[in-house]
Amino acid sequence: MVYLILGLILWTAAHLFKRVAPELRAGMGNVGKGLVAVGVLAGLGLMIYGYRQAEFVNIWFPPAWTVHLNNLMMLGAVFLYGMSATKGRLRGALRHPQLTAVKVWAVAHLLVNGDLASLILFGGLLAWAVLEVVVINLSEAWERPAPGEAKRDIILGVITVVLFFGMTFVHNWLGVWPFPG
Repeated sequence: MVYLILGLILWTAAHLFKRVAPELRAGMGNVGKGLVAVGVLAGLGLMIYGYRQAEFVNIWFPPAWTVHLNNLMMLGAVFLYGMSATKGRLRGALRHPQLTAVKVWAVAHLLVNGDLASLILFGGLLAWAVLEVVVINLSEAWERPAPGEAKRDIILGVITVVLFFGMTFVHNWLGVWPFPG
């Protein structure tokens, strides 16, 4: 559990570094970018290692129907994440589509996992995403981008479905069947 918590701390610190100490980060130039990248990757590695090594401590038993809600929310999370790259009509609908996607992803996984390690991992990443949005909103103004063509949103929808099923394949490959039964 220690590695999982250290990973969350490192992930959060690396992501917030630019916002909390902008002068220091700017003064470091490309070295600062590299340090942030190493911090993020090391945090991710520690989270994965810590989560996989954590002893299973059950806190609650999720109802079976939450699997359906999780899958629906995950489809939405993939779509939201893709909104950050779209040039369609939905461009600019949300200020933080990637962080919103992380929040939806985290809540979806909290619904179907009742063990302590999952609560720490997904709850910690949910807290990070909320904190990140607050810090960004306080530190910089936002100019809403102009909407683009609607056909790009349709392409985003198709890509979302393909990526969602790709993610379910990876989950299955890792030994976690994401569908009921």
